[in-house]
Amino acid sequence: MLNSAFQRLTLAAAVALAVSGCATVGRDFSAPPAVADAAFRHQGTNPASAARLPTQWWSVFHDATLDQLEQTALRDNPSVKAAAQRLVQALEQAGVTRSSQQPQINARTAVGNSRTSAETSQGLALGGRSIKGNDYQVGVSLSYEVDLLGRVRRMVEAADAQAQAAEADRDGVLLLLSSQVATTYWQLRGLDAEMAILNGALDTRRETEELVTARFNAGLSNELDVSRARIERANAQADLHEVQRQRNLLEHSLATLVGASPSALLTAANLNTGAGAGVVNLPQAPAIPVGLPASLLGQRPDLAASVATLRATNAQIGVAEAAFYPSFSLTGNFGFASESLRNLGNGAARQFGAGPLALSLPLFDGGRNKSNLALAKARYEEALANHQSKLLTALREVEDALSDVQQRQLQGDAQAASQAAAARGYLVARARYERGVSSYLDVTDAQRSALAADRAAVQINTQRLLAAVSVARALGAGWQPSAQLASVAQDDALKPATR
Repeated sequence: MLNSAFQRLTLAAAVALAVSGCATVGRDFSAPPAVADAAFRHQGTNPASAARLPTQWWSVFHDATLDQLEQTALRDNPSVKAAAQRLVQALEQAGVTRSSQQPQINARTAVGNSRTSAETSQGLALGGRSIKGNDYQVGVSLSYEVDLLGRVRRMVEAADAQAQAAEADRDGVLLLLSSQVATTYWQLRGLDAEMAILNGALDTRRETEELVTARFNAGLSNELDVSRARIERANAQADLHEVQRQRNLLEHSLATLVGASPSALLTAANLNTGAGAGVVNLPQAPAIPVGLPASLLGQRPDLAASVATLRATNAQIGVAEAAFYPSFSLTGNFGFASESLRNLGNGAARQFGAGPLALSLPLFDGGRNKSNLALAKARYEEALANHQSKLLTALREVEDALSDVQQRQLQGDAQAASQAAAARGYLVARARYERGVSSYLDVTDAQRSALAADRAAVQINTQRLLAAVSVARALGAGWQPSAQLASVAQDDALKPATR
């Protein structure tokens, strides 16, 4: 008898599992259409390249200090650790939801002592006697939701998509952090170059002040020229202090990005970028390979996270639709019960139950299910609109960065001519002053022009490096989706549009 009961229970579970794979509520998700643009507007004359940045994209700058800072930041920055824990939470939540697809089996045991009343109808029927004694029970119970229409499968799909979004969000944090480190580092290097120029200008102004003072003492100049020379030297000193102030702020920011104390990083040997040295040369900005606009969906983690969120909200529509249909649940139990602990394992103490196979069908809910379905559809439409907005923003960021690269290059070429002319003008003005042909005011103007041209050239070179960082970041900075994300994206691309 026991075997036949278990056979019936097994058969019912098998039938339920087979039937549950026949239908799924809701519509299968299809990825939004790709960008139709043939090329980026400011891509220039270079054709679109299929090459991509390496995963450690900052290596294209060939700077050992930057490489070390990036590795330290990705290891020690607290925001990276927080993003990793958010991913762990999403994965575990997906595991909790996925467990609903499996039968739940629980072991139970109980010990009790009871006595019935002798004055009840049951007691009187027994001759005024009460029933009392111990009760020992041990056994297992089974419960399983028969997923006939795929409600649980849609819940699992939504949870998996949310985990994929968390993974892409984690990768987005890494990308943003690495670009912030590179940006701050090159800004700091640019200020180092400015400080080197200002230090050279300060030395020149000291020499000029000594020259003017000597000419004044010899009666070849006037006190106004001496005052002008002192003013220029003091201005150069003040500019140097201002640049040093800005550099300190950037150094503190860089320390925070790499997860270190700002005070500790001030004396770190690995940040010796040349401050205080005679000459600091900035490297040429590397060329960043630019692909097609349609490839952005597979290159940027924020867009991948947006698509995963869209997939999750689409699955939630199916969950909401399932509330309109019947739900089935199957239960069963097997165990032993006895008044005496000694006889608990006897065959006569066995007890079992199979079923019921319960059906629940909503008849009246006051419009709750209808509102939940409308809410799920509205969330999907919101997610779709948000995705379209993020895609347009991504395209704008690429165009902005590519435009900056083009214009900074043209600006740098023009500034190089200005720098050469200003340097020549200063040499001529000083030579004319030393021969007594022109006044010291010409020298002062020429000094200011040459210093401004030199600093502008450094600032433009710095901006060209920052523009290269912006292009890399806008194009995804070498991001590669995980195998799971890539597989899901490929499956979605093969599905026909359903919405």
